[in-house]
Amino acid sequence: MDPAQSAPSGARPIAHLRWWIGGLLFASTVINYIDRQTLSLLAPYLKRSYHWTNSDYANLLIAFRIAYSVGQTLFGRLMDRIGTRRGLTFTVTWYSIVSVLTSLANGFFSFAGFRFFLGASESANWPAATKAVSEWFPKSERAFATALFDSGSSIGGAIAPFLVLGIYFRWGWRPAFAIPGLLGFLWILFWRRFYYPPESHPRISKSELELIVSDKLDSGSQPPAKSRTRWRDLLKLPQAWATIIAKTFTDPVWFFVTDWFPIYLVAKGIDLKSGLIAIWIPFVAADCGNFLGGAASGYLIKRGWSLGAARKAVIIFGGVGVTMFIPTILTTNLYVIAFLFAVATFSYAAFSTMANVLPSDLFPNESVASVSGFSGTGAGLGTIVAFKLIGYFSDSHRALRGHSFDPIVIAAGLVPFVGMILVLLLLRNTRASEQGTVLKI
Repeated sequence: MDPAQSAPSGARPIAHLRWWIGGLLFASTVINYIDRQTLSLLAPYLKRSYHWTNSDYANLLIAFRIAYSVGQTLFGRLMDRIGTRRGLTFTVTWYSIVSVLTSLANGFFSFAGFRFFLGASESANWPAATKAVSEWFPKSERAFATALFDSGSSIGGAIAPFLVLGIYFRWGWRPAFAIPGLLGFLWILFWRRFYYPPESHPRISKSELELIVSDKLDSGSQPPAKSRTRWRDLLKLPQAWATIIAKTFTDPVWFFVTDWFPIYLVAKGIDLKSGLIAIWIPFVAADCGNFLGGAASGYLIKRGWSLGAARKAVIIFGGVGVTMFIPTILTTNLYVIAFLFAVATFSYAAFSTMANVLPSDLFPNESVASVSGFSGTGAGLGTIVAFKLIGYFSDSHRALRGHSFDPIVIAAGLVPFVGMILVLLLLRNTRASEQGTVLKI
């Protein structure tokens, strides 16, 4: 335990404190996504004002992704060193300041600079939250706890259109960046007051602490404490590559939905005001997928399934379900598109929950955030490639009204399916599991 994170004692315990901690992580993700969604929601209007092509817009997104990709690995290691309390305090303060300052942008290069710094600062959220889940939740609850914080991405994405576009239509695009950016400062007040590691938390009950500690001491779930495994040694393990591929082959699809969906609808001939229902329905469906995927995996474990089998079952469901993106190329009906995207994002989110929980399933606490950071970097690099291709194909097929995104949507349905197959092949017990470098599943 980091002495700097110790807390004063003597306060009355809070019942089910671990779920309040999960709520704080969820709120962080909601705010994170509202801030990053602002540009994609305003993109159809900013493109007209600044005469950006789809390739220009893709490059703005890539500026974010480059910093986000590198930051995942660097901040993952930092979180393992300084802990989530101090780490998230620093990074949320950083991205809140950047979000507010984006209102001062005045052209392509200034937008690109602000998006770069936003990506760097927001990259810490998933490694930090994954580490917090490994500290606070027993293995039977980790998938659902991961679903809780990860669902903040879909809830944030669902809230953002109403908040951001509401501000835009009333006051313009600059306040639409600045006002949501203030939410992070409010969150920090609650975070600093309530978050400590369970062993030093002044408001945790004895029974809850025993539940958490006993699970960590279970020889089948946590090896003896040891120094952090080096990066190059982690990257030799098939289990590490299972977590990297799980994110790399799924997250670019989600970021296509979050960053390109408004432009996709416009390309289909749908007005954003009338298509607002289609913008938020896939996000709500993804939120349901987070929780049902996490709950289903936890249920299977309680029914006697092994940890690995329970995770793989949900991964198979998600990999198959994401293929429902593909039939959208056959229609321009708003409600059919919304339904098919909802099924696909529901399935994606179930898969994503497993991808996010794998680092805490497979690795000791000293390496959880590092491995989560690797997977985030892989996802970021995959997203950069995807966005370059999206910008190119959507511009080159612009004359094909309603069909300029068809190759992109087909790829979005197939890539996670391929990722599912690779993860199933890599996710297994090996000699490293016997040696304690990796946890048994």
